[in-house]
Amino acid sequence: MSRRALRRLRGEQRGQEGPGLGELGLDPGPERAREGGPPPAPGKGPRGPPRAGVSNRFELIPAEESEDEPAAGEERPDTRLSEQDTAGGSKDRSKDRSKDRSKEGAVTEETDGDGQREGQEAEQPDQTLATSNKPRKKKKKRKTKKNSAGETVEDNDLEDIDSLLERIEDPRLAPQSQGGITADTRPLLYVEHRNLNPENELKRYFGARAVLGDQRPRQRQRQYVRSMWLTAPKNTWPRYSKTGITMQLLDTRRGVQHFTFEHHREYQQVQFKFLDAVESMDPNNIVLLLQMNPYHVDSLLQLSDVCRMQEDQEMARDLIERALYSLECAFHPVFSLTSGTCRLDYRRPENRAFFLALFKHLMFLEKRGCPRTALEFCKLILSLDPENDPLCVLLLIDFLSLRAREYTFLTRLFQEWESHRNLSQLPNFAFSVPLAYFFLSQQEERPELERSQARERAARLIQLALIMFPSVLMPLLDHCSVQPDARVASHPFFGLNAQISQSPALNQLTSLYVGRTHALWKDPAVMAWLEPHVHEVLHMVEAQDTLVQEAEHKRKIRYQSAPRNIYRHIILSEMREATAALPLEVTSQPVMGFDPLPPLDSVVSYTRPERTSHPSNESTLSLFFRSLLPNFNLQGDIRHDGDDEAGAAQDLNQGVNRLMAAMRDMLANIQFQEPPRDDNPEGDGDWD
Repeated sequence: MSRRALRRLRGEQRGQEGPGLGELGLDPGPERAREGGPPPAPGKGPRGPPRAGVSNRFELIPAEESEDEPAAGEERPDTRLSEQDTAGGSKDRSKDRSKDRSKEGAVTEETDGDGQREGQEAEQPDQTLATSNKPRKKKKKRKTKKNSAGETVEDNDLEDIDSLLERIEDPRLAPQSQGGITADTRPLLYVEHRNLNPENELKRYFGARAVLGDQRPRQRQRQYVRSMWLTAPKNTWPRYSKTGITMQLLDTRRGVQHFTFEHHREYQQVQFKFLDAVESMDPNNIVLLLQMNPYHVDSLLQLSDVCRMQEDQEMARDLIERALYSLECAFHPVFSLTSGTCRLDYRRPENRAFFLALFKHLMFLEKRGCPRTALEFCKLILSLDPENDPLCVLLLIDFLSLRAREYTFLTRLFQEWESHRNLSQLPNFAFSVPLAYFFLSQQEERPELERSQARERAARLIQLALIMFPSVLMPLLDHCSVQPDARVASHPFFGLNAQISQSPALNQLTSLYVGRTHALWKDPAVMAWLEPHVHEVLHMVEAQDTLVQEAEHKRKIRYQSAPRNIYRHIILSEMREATAALPLEVTSQPVMGFDPLPPLDSVVSYTRPERTSHPSNESTLSLFFRSLLPNFNLQGDIRHDGDDEAGAAQDLNQGVNRLMAAMRDMLANIQFQEPPRDDNPEGDGDWD
């Protein structure tokens, strides 16, 4: 009998009867049979669409009960109310109802009145709905964040992870966290990969959107490029192929691995062509060579200098990055940039390109406004050969540490290396370390005891620096546009006599430091801190303190001549104040960008084949320009067997060098006489 007939027999109208279990989506099971309820109509399943006045069967279930409390029918073992109906919000009920109706219409079949078959058919659509809605249920939990126990734990875990990441990325919390303790136990010259990327530093300053902008490549336009640490390959670069450079592991001693670059035969041929292009004095020949060999390192270094002289800084920086990319592709699998235990010998010509490329890239980064990244590259260069320091980056690392505000690293370097490297005898460390302690004492987040200790160390070290290097004060104040008081300006200890009496080598070091770091001393707080210590030093000088006499004795004995690596550093730095103080034996010889001032004890693995030259067929002017090259030999391919003839050839080369110096002086002193003016009464006004 149909439901309509049952309602007529009971005398009920449509919409007055209470909701049945079947209309609520519940399986009546044996309970309905025992209560005497009518069986379901033929052709309608137990989950059929409701025919009563209740248009939405979920309207009779309170929202609070559906979310927080289980339904009353769920206590029965045969109920099949789906879990997502009780966990979902009121916003998703209309969507669930439409889906349930479509599924119910698809799975309903005619029944023959058998209760067992109807129970099976009622169980099947419930399982189908529960199975199809399981992924949606999980996604809904993550999105809505219900108050159930499991979801609360998951959200708390996510919040804990986010807070940990924020603390790790926050530099102010690093010393107080476990990461700060770990960083202190690392090796001094430990290099972090993330600090080698200048974009990371620029993002911290300006944000990712301002740095990247529209440079983010689309997914479809991405090309496979090899991931690198030193540089990021660009799409404008030529396709990379093996250049003939490899790196070999020579030996391992006391946990330190010694590597070297090697040039294969095909790369040696390209190197010989490059030397010919340099001798031609025409940069276009280097450009043609790079078109055939786009990743030849020495050509990239030399052409970068040419572009920099032509004020094309962007192209010069791009060529240096390409040279670093070519060298990094040749790394040995064991070679590590971060460990600080890998060594390269600068005496080998094959290794010099890597040192020079890193140094020039460092200088571009510092000018670009990335001192933290430049400091990381400086640590990398120093770790490759810390004993010899062929590029003398110790004269630069203090400046980069102050600019990057890495005061703790600078003070740690001074404390660990002072005993065996005598860093206090370098003017840059003598003045920069107390300045770093002063900046540490100004950080309010540090404990008061630590700040007072830093203040005392800064006072003691700055007084020692002023006593040891008095010639630094007046040029430093002059660059900072600060007028000293009458007592300091008139005192002979800091006067002009202190600058004249110092040796040329010490003059180069002080000029380099003042020209490079004077901007860091312009802060009014720094000048206010410096002034009382200058007067305290004058009191010690007037009292004839023993420290003053000892410092004067040390200045006379030491700094007689600067080593070759300091000259190389001054040339590469291009600091005008220091370059003007270079001696004549350095300025008189030609300097090439791909190998400035090569070591005198070079370890040569292969030599350039001798070429047949005929000097008699060349003009004097051409011979003069060829003599400017570092590998010029007037004898050509003429070989001598005796010692006397070899000595004569050496004397001839020295004579040519003296002639070159004389011609430079002559060209520099040439003055052209101005022609007589028309208003000159003494001139006759006639030109013949």
